[in-house]
Amino acid sequence: MTRYPLFGLLTAILGALLLSPDTLLMRWAEMDGFHMLAWRGLLAGSIFITLWFITRQGRRAEDIANLKRPFGLGLITCQFFNATLFSLGVSIAPVALVLLGVATVPIFAALFAYIILREPTETKTWIAIGAVLCGLSVAVFTPENGHVQINIWSLVGALAGLGVAVTLSMSFVLIRHQKTAPFLLAIGIGGLLSGLFGLLMTGLGNMTDGNIGYIIFTGTIILPISFFLLSFAARYTHASNVSLALLLETVLGPVWVWIGTPERPTPMMLFGGFIVILSLLTYLIVMRRQK
Repeated sequence: MTRYPLFGLLTAILGALLLSPDTLLMRWAEMDGFHMLAWRGLLAGSIFITLWFITRQGRRAEDIANLKRPFGLGLITCQFFNATLFSLGVSIAPVALVLLGVATVPIFAALFAYIILREPTETKTWIAIGAVLCGLSVAVFTPENGHVQINIWSLVGALAGLGVAVTLSMSFVLIRHQKTAPFLLAIGIGGLLSGLFGLLMTGLGNMTDGNIGYIIFTGTIILPISFFLLSFAARYTHASNVSLALLLETVLGPVWVWIGTPERPTPMMLFGGFIVILSLLTYLIVMRRQK
């Protein structure tokens, strides 16, 4: 297929669809955040580095040299915090809230495009930011005894999701800006570092606790394939298109969890989620028409 933006968008959609059951498998694994981080980071990181070693014969020295440049180090840092915040967020908060935070990738992508690529940030971007933050604020409140109170774990989960969005959008912008970036190597190293951090916090003796089969499947199949497709797509289409595809995970991820576990969203989460999704869809549609 010719590598035009449509190719990039379809690749991103496929990556998002493959990623959507990830949170359900994390729930089934019955592990804490650092435990999941250790398995996911070590497994996915090892696979990314192996793929890099196999596919980049003759260009490894060039990739290692590029890795030492700011965009290479930036990709490693982004992947480390992306993996860490997502595992910790899912372990302590409802999946729907974490994914709503992650869904703000297009907003941060626009901001980083302004900072890195000097693309202007328009008024509609700031309006979208305000609307999305409003929706997330509504989602973290929980009705209790006739009153609406803030749920601290929901708030932490939403903030973790926002942190993932920041690092993920930065990765997409860096890859789009520097097509020579060794993203397989960088993502692999970032993943390994996050896995080692999780292992340090978990302890080697506790690594076999929980249902490790589910987490091994996510670390060896779902994460490597989906993140490869999403990162690859960012080379051939605008970051906002990749972000649009990621909205599929925001919608489908909680659906998988609701089907496979007793976890259910509160009415406030549903209402806040509706505000977030509607705001993001409107923003992305306006941006695409403008282009």
